[in-house]
Amino acid sequence: MEASYIRAYREGRLQEALRRAALWMRKCTLCPRHCRVNRMADERGFCRTGRKAIVASYGAHFGEERPLVGRNGSGTIFFSHCNLFCVFCQNDDISHKGAGSSMGPEEIASIMLSLQQRGCHNINFVTPTHVIHAILEALLIAVEAGLSIPLVYNCGGYESVAALKLLHGVVDIYMPDFKFWNVEAAGELINAPDYPERARAGLKEMHRQVGDLVLDRAGVARRGLLVRHLVMPEGLAGTSGVMAFLASEISAGTYVNVMDQYHPCGRASKYHRIDRRITIEEFRASIEAALRAGLTRLDDRQCYWNRSEL
Repeated sequence: MEASYIRAYREGRLQEALRRAALWMRKCTLCPRHCRVNRMADERGFCRTGRKAIVASYGAHFGEERPLVGRNGSGTIFFSHCNLFCVFCQNDDISHKGAGSSMGPEEIASIMLSLQQRGCHNINFVTPTHVIHAILEALLIAVEAGLSIPLVYNCGGYESVAALKLLHGVVDIYMPDFKFWNVEAAGELINAPDYPERARAGLKEMHRQVGDLVLDRAGVARRGLLVRHLVMPEGLAGTSGVMAFLASEISAGTYVNVMDQYHPCGRASKYHRIDRRITIEEFRASIEAALRAGLTRLDDRQCYWNRSEL
């Protein structure tokens, strides 16, 4: 299966997406924050990122979902900063403090090609929402130099549908979080009370573009939607609502990773309801909610608890 962006390049759609993204950067509306700063002039909005992307790290990653990792790993590129501000962020140094190096398109393209040469099964852009323009710039260079493996858009779920449409026919695999179903929890814990609405609209657009997750004969993802949901203490993530939405309004065949690894990070200690790990009972209830909703494809990575305990 040919990577989507190769056809987009041949047909000129990749170049057009880059042109439009550059225009949007002059009064930035790439995400729902709509800061309208001129990032092409290196002005900074909520994401604290100007003209160039900041890359925190990159490499073959084996901690991702099984269909992304395969035998040789997922070629992850971690971008610094974010369009959310999760008080419990597990990558605080990267997302909040901006650790990393500013890189131009040639450098990012070189990273992409090196990950492909190492045998990685995909290029996995982690926290890409605020750097869509930088990704498209680098991708154009990388395609011309022989990049051919699938692209993964690994995001927090706080997306602009209009910006996602720029990526139609460019991204092969969408991997969004669906963090919160409840408006109040989203406002308090990730500084985005409109997150549930934006996530629902964004996931519908992603699925419209790529459909359910498709695997090759080796079980490696080639195209489609993969959704992550982090279970929170006291049911704050609204897991039942998220799972019902995925099954009924996206697809019962949606590949979902119900994640159990929440632990207090960042400023979580200041919020007593999330200042602890989840319990096995809370995780078990979340898995049951997914099955009850009718979801049939749950990721089977190793849990914090032994599977026999569930």
